[in-house]
Amino acid sequence: MTSTGEEQGEAGAGRDGPLWWDRRGSAVLDVGLAAVSAVECGLEGVDFAHDAGIPVFAGVLFGLLIGSSLVLRRRWPILVVLVGIAVSPAAMGFMLGVVGLYTLASSEVPRRITATLASMSLAATFVVAYLRTRNEPDVTFTILISLSVFLAVALTVPPVLLGLYTAARRRLMESLHERADSLERELSLLADRAEERAEWARTEERTRIAREMHDVVAHRVSLMVVHAAALQAIAAKDPVKAARNAALVGDMGRQALTELREMLGVLRAEAPKPAAAVTAPAALVGSFEDGPTLAELEVLVGQSRAAGMTVELDVHGEYSAYLAEVEQTAYRVVQEALTNCHKHAAGARVVVRLAHREGEVAMQVENGPVDGKAAEPGLPSGGNGLVGMRERVLRLGGVFVSGPTDEGGFKVSAVLPGERG
Repeated sequence: MTSTGEEQGEAGAGRDGPLWWDRRGSAVLDVGLAAVSAVECGLEGVDFAHDAGIPVFAGVLFGLLIGSSLVLRRRWPILVVLVGIAVSPAAMGFMLGVVGLYTLASSEVPRRITATLASMSLAATFVVAYLRTRNEPDVTFTILISLSVFLAVALTVPPVLLGLYTAARRRLMESLHERADSLERELSLLADRAEERAEWARTEERTRIAREMHDVVAHRVSLMVVHAAALQAIAAKDPVKAARNAALVGDMGRQALTELREMLGVLRAEAPKPAAAVTAPAALVGSFEDGPTLAELEVLVGQSRAAGMTVELDVHGEYSAYLAEVEQTAYRVVQEALTNCHKHAAGARVVVRLAHREGEVAMQVENGPVDGKAAEPGLPSGGNGLVGMRERVLRLGGVFVSGPTDEGGFKVSAVLPGERG
């Protein structure tokens, strides 16, 4: 079955017509055209019967059958055109020929077939017009040819051109509908991806916030616990040292509260801006520019020394400020490693190494074996310290390695790209 422009008139319309029609309206139109064509051919069948010398009812019946074939124009447009060409010598079926040519040109029939049948119809119409008017009086040869050409062109070219235009318009509309559907699918895909990115950003924000709060609070609280344990041990023996430890505990608590307030302040400031969750997740975990730097590493190590840990700081290379994110990540790695030493290696000797190299900065925190003399502080561990350090380093494209040493201690090493700030 070939489809015409009229069948495709309404994009997306469901099939609800009988037989080969897609819509009831198309069936009604074709039946109406076939009825008109049958009446026309039936009337023309009277003259055909006189010329052919057959009974009039036979000519009329023949005309009715020929005209009624137009009802098949959507199903078999080639057949309808061939019928119109075949009966053209009988001077009947003008409507059949015109509508058939339009339907053929607007269908999906190959264009070479359309051109061939249109040429045959043009030639047949020209021959019939020439033969029927050549015996007319006062008709010159020039007028005869001109009139025959005019009739042939008028009955053939306009319906073919209109059918081609309808077919081209239908293809354009189908292309536009396909493009619209494609754009809709792309928009839906982009929306899904945007939702995935937003979900990923929210997850990343929660992870960063948890990691930052862990690093800020765990170190301070660990030092506070160590100092509190020492304070309890020496309170009766050395009141002066106990007072000094009590002051350190208070300082640590105040620093932890200050850092927590700063972080919560950033969170509250960003809360009214939902778009910030996707566009700037780093802002929610604190500004890197306001965070700690490697210049404060000596202070960090000093706090662990004050808590009774034996810590050595070994720095190689010339220090120059790095990007704020690199500075804070390096500081947090050392801070968390020292916190783990307080938790799991009480009394062990600790070495903090920092190397400023060309294009990178390396840090290493290594503790020796536990001597068993120092009391365990009993600090809880959530198991997120090493995971958080690894995430921080890998996010910047660095390298992170951790594990036990041959001497029975533990070592944490990290290398970060050292782009200068």
